[in-house]
Amino acid sequence: MSLLNNKDDIKKLVESLNFKEKIDRSLALIEEAYAKFGDDLVVANSLGKDSVCVWDLVKKVNPKIRGFIITTRFKPKKTIKFMNELVSIYPELKVYKNDTIIPDKLYETDPDKCCDILKVEPTRRAIEQMHVKCWVTGLRCTEGRTRTDYREVEERDKDLMKLNPILIWKEREVWQYLAIYGIKVNPLYKFGYRSLGCQPCTKITSDENERAGRWIGTSKCGGECGIHTRPLKVKNIQGDGI
Repeated sequence: MSLLNNKDDIKKLVESLNFKEKIDRSLALIEEAYAKFGDDLVVANSLGKDSVCVWDLVKKVNPKIRGFIITTRFKPKKTIKFMNELVSIYPELKVYKNDTIIPDKLYETDPDKCCDILKVEPTRRAIEQMHVKCWVTGLRCTEGRTRTDYREVEERDKDLMKLNPILIWKEREVWQYLAIYGIKVNPLYKFGYRSLGCQPCTKITSDENERAGRWIGTSKCGGECGIHTRPLKVKNIQGDGI
């Protein structure tokens, strides 16, 4: 049966497959999806460890595969520097941003709205303008409480497939892959961060939950920015990448 149509038990795969088997499965998922969607398969690169891992995997499948990065005015300087370095190496990575004026400290008063404006809107624009039919993410089911019900292949928006090729990887396996292949990562990790986002909404924490440092003190604590939960296929989107 096609891996794109698999109904495998995700929790069982997390524990039963070894590191090599997980790599092979991820590559097979990407290969099959690329064979089906071709240039309409595009990677969402968040500049975090999981995204650079997936970016390396897709480049092993086909170096022509494109990607997009969503940045915001609140990204840390080290993240912006890392982003610029990555784009200089891979010009097929297109950067999207929303410079709309928003209320001061909206990330404190209404973090959901802040993420919707600064992250979800430009993601919708990227999907539209890059003519994406299948977007690839670095989402993993062991990251935190909000990511346990995802599948390796999903269609949460009509006519937009979502591929999560490292969904069953554990955090240590991501770091193992990055170390083995000598893949450069965001320098913020060396300070103790485990999940990276905008500067005001990302803290260092010793909590067992990998995403516990995100949006601390708000209703979104350890949650989602919205790109994995909100509709992305929206008509009449205008604007361009930067």
